[in-house]
Amino acid sequence: MAAGRERRAEADTFTARLKKQVHRVRTGLRRSAVDYFRGDGSDWVALAGLLLTIPVIACVTLVNSVWCSPAMLVLPIVAGGLLLRPSSLLSLYAAAATALIVESVKLGPYTEGPSRVTPGIVLVVAACGFFGLLIAQFRSRVGVPWRRGGTMLFDLRERIRVQSKLPKLPMGWHREMALRPAGGQSFSGDFVVAARTNGGRTLEVVLTDVSGKGMDAGSRALLLSGAFGGLLGSLPPHAFLPAANGYLLRQDWDEGFATSIHLVLDLDSGDYELFSAGHPPGLQLSAGNGRWEEKVAEGPLLGVYGGAQFDSVKGSLRPGDVLMLFTDGLVETSERDIVEGIDRLTGEADRYVAGGFHGAAWHLIEAVAKDVNDDRALLLICREGATTGPATL
Repeated sequence: MAAGRERRAEADTFTARLKKQVHRVRTGLRRSAVDYFRGDGSDWVALAGLLLTIPVIACVTLVNSVWCSPAMLVLPIVAGGLLLRPSSLLSLYAAAATALIVESVKLGPYTEGPSRVTPGIVLVVAACGFFGLLIAQFRSRVGVPWRRGGTMLFDLRERIRVQSKLPKLPMGWHREMALRPAGGQSFSGDFVVAARTNGGRTLEVVLTDVSGKGMDAGSRALLLSGAFGGLLGSLPPHAFLPAANGYLLRQDWDEGFATSIHLVLDLDSGDYELFSAGHPPGLQLSAGNGRWEEKVAEGPLLGVYGGAQFDSVKGSLRPGDVLMLFTDGLVETSERDIVEGIDRLTGEADRYVAGGFHGAAWHLIEAVAKDVNDDRALLLICREGATTGPATL
C-alpha cells in the first residue's frame, strides 16, 4: 500500500506532469504535421507563417528599399498559392495589399526617386496573386493539395510498374520486359499484365497499347491495367479479349480503342497460343534453322464494336527458341512502315543469338527506336538451350 502511494506521488509531481504535457504537445504536433503533409489538416500554420513574413518584408523594404524591393511581396503570395486554400489566400492578399499601401505612403511617390512602389510593381504583385488564386481553386476542385499531388503521381507510377512485372518462371525459361514512354515521361500508354495460371503451369501475358501516348494515355492505361489484371486468369484464354473488348465499349471514351496481344504459354511443353486484337504480330526465333517467323493472329481493335471474334495462332517454343512481342511504336513511324521496322528489329536481335538474350530488351529499344516520339514496349520469352548460327528473317 505504501509503495503504491509513493508511485502515485511520484506520478503527480510537477516534473512528471510537465513531461506528460510535453509528450502530448509533441505527439499532437507530429500528427498535425503528418495530416498537413497528406492534405488532411488545416492550413492555419502556413497562413500564420506567411502573414508574419509580410510585415517583415515591409519593414526591411522601408529600411533599405534598394536591397529589398517592394516587389519582394510576390514571394509570400506565390508560396500562398501553393500552400493555402482559396479562402485563406484572400486574407494573405489583404495583408499584402495593406503592406503595399504602407510602403507607397512611407517611401513617397515613385516619381521622386528609385526603389519606390511603381505601377509596374503593383501589376506584378496583382498578377501573381491572380494566378495563385486560380491554382488554389483548381487544386481545391480536384481535392488534392500540392503537398499530396506529387506523392499520388509517384504512387500511380509505381502501381503501373508493379502491375507490369512478369512472374518468375521455372528453370529453363527466361523473360524480360522493357518499356519506354514517349518523350522520356514516367507514364505510358503501353502496359503489360501477366500471371501464372493453371496451378503455375501456364504463363499468361497481355501486352496492350492504349490509343494516345505518354501522359495523355497514362490514366487510361492505369485503369485498363487494373481491369485486365482482374480478368486475366479469371476467364478461359479464349474469353479474355472479348471480355476486354466489352469493358472498353462500356467506358464510352472519345478515344477509347486499344490494341492487345494475349500469350498463353504452357511452361511444361513449350506450346503456346497467341490471341491478337489489332496488334503487331509476334516474332519467333527457331533455334533449329535460325530464322525469325511472324506469328499473326487475327482480330479487330479493342473498343471498336461489340461481338468481335478473335482467332488465335498456335506455336511451340523448343529449347533455344525465342518469342518476341512488341508494340507498334517500336517498329512503325511516320518515316518507316511496319515491315521495314520488323526487318530492322530482327536484324538487331540477330546480334544476341550467339550470346543469349539476357538484358537484350532494353538494348533493342535503344538500337531500333531510341528517339521515336511514341510509347515503346518489348517483351522477350526465351526457352534456354543451344542455338545455332545467325538468324535471318
